[in-house]
Amino acid sequence: MNAPILGVSGRAEATRPAPRVPLGELVFALLMLALGVFALVGVFTIHVPVGVQAGPTIFPIFVSIILLASAAAVLVDVLRGKRAEVEEGEDIDPDAKTDWLTIAKIVGAVVAHLLLIDIIGWAPAATVLFGVVAWALGATRWWLAFVIGLGVSLVIQVVFGGLMGLSLPWGRLSDGSGRCSDG
Repeated sequence: MNAPILGVSGRAEATRPAPRVPLGELVFALLMLALGVFALVGVFTIHVPVGVQAGPTIFPIFVSIILLASAAAVLVDVLRGKRAEVEEGEDIDPDAKTDWLTIAKIVGAVVAHLLLIDIIGWAPAATVLFGVVAWALGATRWWLAFVIGLGVSLVIQVVFGGLMGLSLPWGRLSDGSGRCSDG
């Protein structure tokens, strides 16, 4: 029979099993790393007009680098055995079930946004996305979410489309010709 392991205090201490790599956190880190590589590779497929100094690749490169660095940091921490602390906030219910209806509404809003961009334009499609997501998440004044979404999307349309010269589609309905105009 083996004697118990005595700690510094002279009392027997419980032995802990060797830390295992948490599979879920490892998969998350690897997926984020793959997404960062995919985004960075995709940047090189963007057509940059000749003579443009600050082209449409600056922001995607920045996002890709941040994503890769974050994913690498998470991966290193996971492999070193660091675990995320469980938050003890009063507004968290660890036993709560996933609200699949809300998730379906948000996924539907994103799909609708993607389908509507070429038809009604970027700003109205973004307004619909913003409003539907706010409604799905429980906004009591849903109409205000649509108004705010319209304001934000128009500012983005003007800044990116008008001031920076980037192309955000105005939609087929904007010029009446049935073809998409790119502002």
